Amino acid sequence: MIVKVCGMRDVENIRQIESLGIDWMGFIFYEKSKRHVATKPQYLPSKAKRIGVFVDYSIDEVVKKADEFQFDGIQLHGSETPDYCRELREALKASLKRDLLINKAFGISTQEDFHTVEKYEGYCDYYVFDTKTPTKGGAGVSFDWSLLTNYKGKTSFLLSGGIGEESIEALEAFEHPQWAGIDLNSKFEKAPALKDEARLNSFLKKFKHHE
Repeated sequence: MIVKVCGMRDVENIRQIESLGIDWMGFIFYEKSKRHVATKPQYLPSKAKRIGVFVDYSIDEVVKKADEFQFDGIQLHGSETPDYCRELREALKASLKRDLLINKAFGISTQEDFHTVEKYEGYCDYYVFDTKTPTKGGAGVSFDWSLLTNYKGKTSFLLSGGIGEESIEALEAFEHPQWAGIDLNSKFEKAPALKDEARLNSFLKKFKHHE
């Protein structure tokens, strides 16, 4: 089960959270976000995969950031099309000489939202199913996971949107053949882009116990 912690920025906090043994760490490039990364932190994770989170950036801009931060994957939260995902993968491979994960986030509020998701089959490595909000994630609000029974695709997904300490029981009960992990953010913050190490550690011990 992949555990991703998103919205990181502070150097010491990056070290603390990486030490908990998480799998992926997300860095947000979206100026309207309170967790926007304006300058490169002096330390970036060496064990956790580095994931750059973008909203409607040009492919050239994403490639530049991926090179600067040595990202392992890209997570797209805007209106990027399946063709954009394909072109981005090719551009990253050509420029960085290696394959990066391409993940696409979708806000889910009704069964109809899965018609959009279907168009991306084969273009992404993972989907991130999040709460549909105007803030493009990080709102601390969960959506109705029972809607995911309508997802019949082959692409694995991460659950996102308001997952916190109170979610353990629901996570334990949740089942789906393509469920691959969780994406954590605002529910574990002391302040925007500053995660609470103790609370996160406590949650991870309980979550891993139930895997």
